[in-house]
Amino acid sequence: MPILWHIMKIYAHYGFRDFSVALGYKGDFIKRWFREYLSSPGSITVHTGSGEIVDHRDRPVPDWSVDLVETGPNTMTGGRIKRLSDWLGNETAMVTWGDGVADIDIKKLLEFHKSHGKACTLTAVRPAARYGHLELDGDQISSFTEKPQIGEGWINGAFFVIEPRVYDYIDGDDIMFEHAPLSRLAQDGELMAYRHDGFWQCMDTMREKQILNDYWAGGKAPWKLWNGDHA
Repeated sequence: MPILWHIMKIYAHYGFRDFSVALGYKGDFIKRWFREYLSSPGSITVHTGSGEIVDHRDRPVPDWSVDLVETGPNTMTGGRIKRLSDWLGNETAMVTWGDGVADIDIKKLLEFHKSHGKACTLTAVRPAARYGHLELDGDQISSFTEKPQIGEGWINGAFFVIEPRVYDYIDGDDIMFEHAPLSRLAQDGELMAYRHDGFWQCMDTMREKQILNDYWAGGKAPWKLWNGDHA
């Protein structure tokens, strides 16, 4: 299953099942996947006139509403969020990227956001270090930890919660949300951090993809908060 499905399953586990996906490069593949997801495996009935698909499979299918929104092939992250504003409506929304998973408690994240009343909450994480950590006493190793969690410093783990006024911080399609908008929100005192000390892993490289695949294949995926593999 694609990483997008895993991310949506995290939200759905906490009862959030209405999604808007910002499409760009290869957006047609994502559309095709969602269409095919409802037709394989198992028996179905297709009404070609209306496009209705009647599912006869035994295994459950997620009850999701998914808007697949074309936001342009070259639009940056901020521009994609702003283009989704009409779909998200004038209410609190949760936003994340399509390349990272975590064992984050979405309800606690949302409760934290509502408690402070600011425009935007960013989930701050401490990722695992890539290499083992050594502490030296002269030439003697006094401590060795294999790929520990970083002991200092937090990074942007996405899993945002935003208020509609955040859209005013995004000037156009060529704006990266991680640059000027977040910087200006911080300067205005409108950006808060929800600290997540648990598991978080992005998938920016083939190495990181293999890490996530190994977790899943071994039946020990920390972000799998739901029961069953493909329900």
